[in-house]
Parts: sequence; C-alpha cells; structure tokens
Amino acid sequence: MRPLLPAEVPLAFPPAPLRQRSHGSVRLRLARAGAATIVAELSEAGPSRLRFPRMHGADPEAVLVNTAGSIACGDRFDVAVEAGQGASLVFITTAAEKIYRSDGPASAIGNRVALEAGACVAWLPQETILYDRARLERRFEADIAPDAALLVCEIVLFGRAARGETLREGLLHDRWSVRRAGRLVYADALRLDGPIAGLFARAAIGGGARAFASILDFAPGAEGRLDEARALLEPAGDGVEAGASAWNGHLAIRLLGRDADGLRRLAARFLAAYRRAPLPRVWQC
Repeated sequence: MRPLLPAEVPLAFPPAPLRQRSHGSVRLRLARAGAATIVAELSEAGPSRLRFPRMHGADPEAVLVNTAGSIACGDRFDVAVEAGQGASLVFITTAAEKIYRSDGPASAIGNRVALEAGACVAWLPQETILYDRARLERRFEADIAPDAALLVCEIVLFGRAARGETLREGLLHDRWSVRRAGRLVYADALRLDGPIAGLFARAAIGGGARAFASILDFAPGAEGRLDEARALLEPAGDGVEAGASAWNGHLAIRLLGRDADGLRRLAARFLAAYRRAPLPRVWQC
C-alpha cells in the first residue's frame, strides 16, 4: 500500500490556540444638571454593560451586567465611576457575581471611584460567590473630596450551601484603599491562598464562617453614627456575627456568617435602615 505521505514529511499540526478570556470594562462619568444627575460620559467594552432603570424621585441607579454570565480562569473586569460635583448614584449589579474554578490563572476585578465635592455614591453590588478552586484578585480604590459621601458594601460567599458546595481551596486577594482629598484614610488587604476552608475554620480568622461582608461609610459624620449602626445590627440572627467600629472619620462594619442567607438578610436590613431608603429592586430578584 502506498503511504499517504513520504516518510520524510513530518505530520504538522497547528499550534494550540491561546485560551480565550473575557475582558470587560465600563467607564461612567456623572454630572449634575439642575436637580438631576445625568450621564456625561459612558464607555463599555467586552461583556460589561451598564443599564439605568427609570427612577421616580430616588437617587439614580446604574446596574452592571456581565453578559458573560460569570468570571473564570484569567478573566479581567474593570469599572471606573466618576461622580462630578453634587452628583449622586447607587451602583449595583444585576445578580451575584460567580467566580468559577480555575486551572491556574487568577481572575482580576478592578473597581475605581472618584467623587468630587458634594457627590454621593452608594456602591452596593450583590454578593460574590467563590466556587471551589476559584482564584480571584480584586482591588477597590476610591478618591473622594472632603465633603463627598461614599457607602460601600461587599459580600463574599464560599460556595452555595443549598447545593452542597464547599470552597475547599483557592485564592482570594482583596485590596482596598480610600483617599480623602488625596490623603490615605483607609487601607485593607485580605489574602487567602490554598486551603481556604481550613484557614477560615480557625477561630482567629473566620470561626468556620461560610460568608463575610464589609460595609464602609465615608460620609461626613459617619464616625458619629457608630451607636446607631450597632443598634441596627441587633439582633444579628443565628449563625451570624456582626461588629462595628469607627475611627479617622469613617465607619466600618464586618459580618461573618455560617448561614450565608442569614448574613445577606442582615446586610440588606441594615443597609435599608441605615440609608433610610429601600434597597434597589434587583436585590430582591
């Protein structure tokens, strides 16, 4: 039988393609026009989109949509929000952000906000869910004017308990920095690498919690609302611990929960009472 190719001709295969990863970004600039806040500039790229529900008398909302549906294996998503003088905004996400298992590369999320004089931004995304072997590096940076008001809430869940999921190992590197009038007033860093379940089971770290949340208020007068915040956190509920402290002109709240649903309910209840306004409707979806 005649060979298909001469013996001296090697079989050549095209090189394996590089993995395709998502890179989404949005940039939003807000301005004040009379009594209203308007979108002065908006750019969107990749699977990231912003939607603006019609509001009647309430602060305007920007809803971040990840049309990719999730984040995994080296995906990168960036958000930049600039609130001009006197502008206001409630920034939210359409659903929980899911960070799936990675075979090596870490995904990255970069969030940056800048608030000019008198601006007010509530940064209230829904929770981030880390699946087993997820790898995430996340950064939140803010630069705010002396009289600007910034409220931030971030919730992280270790898997979905109702589905029997457990985050045994992975990477979470979370970094925060807030500057007021150019001066660093808050910085925090959390790095959990490797056996996260074992690390968070330690009493000095997480006490076996399956979820945690950080709520930070940098509005003028926030430090003076410490007693009010502590009262609103009671009762925390079964399986949830809460604590509040205030210093350097801001208020910081931490939540730890063995019951992720209970922690989310407490965070939602607190935010509604503390802001004296109902949470955005997408939080109820």
